[in-house]
Amino acid sequence: MLALALLLLAADSVPDPVPEVHSGLAGRLAVRAPRLEAAVQVDGVLDEPAWQQAALLTGFSQYLPADGIPAADTTEVLVWYSPTAIHFGIRAHERHTSPQVTLADRDRIGADDWVQILLGTFHDSRQALVFMVNPLGVQADGVILETGQRNSTGSMGGGSMTVRDAPDLSPDFIWQSKGRVTDTGFEVEIRIPFKSLKFQERDVQTWDLNIVRRVQHSSFEDSWAPVKRASATFLGQSGTLEELTGLSRGLVLDVNPTVVERVVGNPEPGTDQWGYGWTRPEVGANVRWGVTNNLTLNATVNPDFSQVESDVGQFNFDPRQALFFPERRPFFLEGIEQFNVPNQLIYTRRIVQPIGSAKLTGKTAGTDVALLTAFDDRAYSASGEDVPFFAIARLQRDVGRNSRLGVAYTNRMDGGDYSRVADVDGRLVFAKLYQVAFQGAYSWNRTGDVATDAPLWELRLSRTARESNIRYTFRGISDRFNTQSGFIRRRGIAQMSLDTRYTLFGRQDDFLQSVTGGLMGSLDYRYQDFVQGRPSQDRKFHINLGAQLKGGWSLRGAAFIESFGYDSALYAGYALEQPLAGGATDTIPFTGTPRLENLDWVLGVTTPQWKFMTLDASVIWGRDENFFEWASGDILFVTAGVNLRPTDKIRTELTWNYQSVRRPDDGSLVNWAQVARAKVEYQINRWIFVRLIGQYQGQRTDSLRDNSRTEYPILVYDSSRDTYVRAIAARNANVRGDFLFSYQPTPGTVFFFGYGSTLLEPDGITEPGLRRAQDSFFLKVSYLWRM
Repeated sequence: MLALALLLLAADSVPDPVPEVHSGLAGRLAVRAPRLEAAVQVDGVLDEPAWQQAALLTGFSQYLPADGIPAADTTEVLVWYSPTAIHFGIRAHERHTSPQVTLADRDRIGADDWVQILLGTFHDSRQALVFMVNPLGVQADGVILETGQRNSTGSMGGGSMTVRDAPDLSPDFIWQSKGRVTDTGFEVEIRIPFKSLKFQERDVQTWDLNIVRRVQHSSFEDSWAPVKRASATFLGQSGTLEELTGLSRGLVLDVNPTVVERVVGNPEPGTDQWGYGWTRPEVGANVRWGVTNNLTLNATVNPDFSQVESDVGQFNFDPRQALFFPERRPFFLEGIEQFNVPNQLIYTRRIVQPIGSAKLTGKTAGTDVALLTAFDDRAYSASGEDVPFFAIARLQRDVGRNSRLGVAYTNRMDGGDYSRVADVDGRLVFAKLYQVAFQGAYSWNRTGDVATDAPLWELRLSRTARESNIRYTFRGISDRFNTQSGFIRRRGIAQMSLDTRYTLFGRQDDFLQSVTGGLMGSLDYRYQDFVQGRPSQDRKFHINLGAQLKGGWSLRGAAFIESFGYDSALYAGYALEQPLAGGATDTIPFTGTPRLENLDWVLGVTTPQWKFMTLDASVIWGRDENFFEWASGDILFVTAGVNLRPTDKIRTELTWNYQSVRRPDDGSLVNWAQVARAKVEYQINRWIFVRLIGQYQGQRTDSLRDNSRTEYPILVYDSSRDTYVRAIAARNANVRGDFLFSYQPTPGTVFFFGYGSTLLEPDGITEPGLRRAQDSFFLKVSYLWRM
């Protein structure tokens, strides 16, 4: 009995297991998280025994605005895994003030304090899944895919080269999280089921791992793995989760039926009556099947591809460039990162209203695989009778630790017509600081009896150091290159550009955190001019300056010195009305001024992410090209956005974009345009919100004249009448209002009810006033079954 008592006493005196500590500052980046046969309640309280055995990640360091500095605020992350899920516990300490947090909708936590978990489940140092939470555990998620296409933030003046690719928050995963604010900061508990992930087909696995924390009161971003700016890759500097064993996805089979009802109202022809077109509810379904741990098959039949939020209005100052609108439709968003091709050669919004579609995405034997097929509606066939068919393939192969090679093929068939593109591209990283990215593509098209083919190519060389960055780009897109499965902003150009930046860093507590200066020069050629050795059409030289101030203030400025050459193809439909004796007129060709010289100035400011408000504004003014008349113009562009958060449940976004072009000789207005948009959301709880959106978009154009040469009236060819007509003054406007009630407890399970109305002013000169043109009611119900 005495021996038994001594044994029991010894057992009681055994201390709790001490977690293995992995300090990023000490370089302990190889984590062996324990595998535990345990289940916990995701409640934001890390009090279960499993958390006492978890591996501990600490020793964070700052990487924005400057790297290599120990983090001002302590962050601790616990990690362990069970056979079916990986668990993270976050303790974020805040010694200066309480954390900044709101009860936000999913993917809308950018203005809050947040923590990101970056999981590279294929251990390729090139792609990572992102799981992001604010102090209440509100989720944002997506992917990061490093492609070497990061641009400097100084396109509107100032700024420095970006340190990493921003995550694409379009995809949504199913995982659990809950958090709470504490006396010392906040705690968040996270459970990520393996069923929601793709990973390697191995018994023992290694994953890339990093944790990033944003502290809004200081605008600092900290990283567990010490990240150096002097590197061509961010993900390549991650730590690792090692010796993961016995991971079980189980059966991955999601069935997601959808029912949608729309009622559209329009004015009855020839009457003052308003009529609604009632239709039968549309029924569709999506299916997701995990073929293996690393391959997923998605299929959809009669999908609902409606958007619950309309696209934001945009300006098109340069008519040579097409406007881009991002993909928002859920079926195409899953795995969208694997269809990424330089120069946007895959653009799924070309599939307008598919009857059915299927795609296979994943990674096997070191190769990313992405295959997509779709049948589009007959309404989008050239004949109106054929069914357009899309076949899209994208393969990417890892080369070494951070490099890759890729190929792509797209084909849109419409009866006997086709549009095909083949692509080879790659990114090679060497000596840590340097990278070479290249692309070569060729298109083959046939429309009726006309067949064309043409190339696209690009070469990009860059060096990314801590203080200095340099990038050289050499690219060309033939005027005959065409793709009906991708998006080309502008064809028929060749471009050579050189962009250099240099940054000086202050100390952590200095008022001036960093100053960046840069020079950018480019020569833009018409493609055929480049091929035949003729001079460039447009020449640009930009001087950029930016500053980061303590607390998160960002200031930027720039001077744009440019010279634009006349583009005869753009004005092929223009002519001039020449007065003759006796009041008669003659139509003569329009021949624009050979070259316009520009000088523009840029100023911009971004405030910190304050708890109740954030402001971002930019203004450009000076002498620039007047594309309406091909003459010099005095321009004014204003972009302003304000985010207001009066309470932790109300979010208001106000944006205003304005542009005007005036004639320098008499100050008369050639064109003005503006887009004003207001979005107000009330978040009832994490799953329910109500949203109101109002948008006004309008523009006015004066009667056009040859302002740079003759002052004769400009004529524009009217194909419907086969003649030239005067470009007379015009004004139009539209107002769009949308209401939405949203209940979305998990991605795939939703109840949406919405109403939208459009008012138009088609010709405000002869018939001023807005008139209701259309309205609609919208109801959507879907439910996600996870087998």
